[in-house]
Amino acid sequence: MKKLIFTTTAILALFFLSACGGENEEKAETTVTESALSGQSGVQDDDSQKDIVKVAIGSKDHSTLVTAIKAAELVDVLSNAGPFTVFAPVNDAFAALPAGTVEGLLEPEKKADLQNILQYHVAVAVYQPTMFTDGQKIEMVNGGIATISIKDGKTFINDAELLGNVKATNGIVYVINKVLLPK
Repeated sequence: MKKLIFTTTAILALFFLSACGGENEEKAETTVTESALSGQSGVQDDDSQKDIVKVAIGSKDHSTLVTAIKAAELVDVLSNAGPFTVFAPVNDAFAALPAGTVEGLLEPEKKADLQNILQYHVAVAVYQPTMFTDGQKIEMVNGGIATISIKDGKTFINDAELLGNVKATNGIVYVINKVLLPK
């Protein structure tokens, strides 16, 4: 009788454990698959510091930039380890461009042009504010060169003023007041 109770209990325990394990395996497989489809940007983590893309998404002043990054399919790239320095134009900077410019660049056939412009806002390195010097040249991801200038205690990249910065897990984001256009 003891053997029967022990055997029955063991079988029920195994059944219960395998049933629970099956659900967990299925959930884990689904999570991995969904994450793989979304790339690095799809990783859900509300506890850690934000990466560059999540910093931009969290700013109401950068919604146009976020839309452009998505249209250019650069979200996953800017979510990766970096290190990156991103010069992020505010919405008003995009609004100051000639009428129809932003809308035109968001068209699928203009994706390469949009990528070129956005990549001119990114350097592969972390430039801390104290590292900038007047006349400094910075190579941008698109291969272009941007110039730092310091006037009356204010720092500029080309003719865009650096208004502030936010550290991210994969670099630093500088808020700027103009869109940088490659030459």
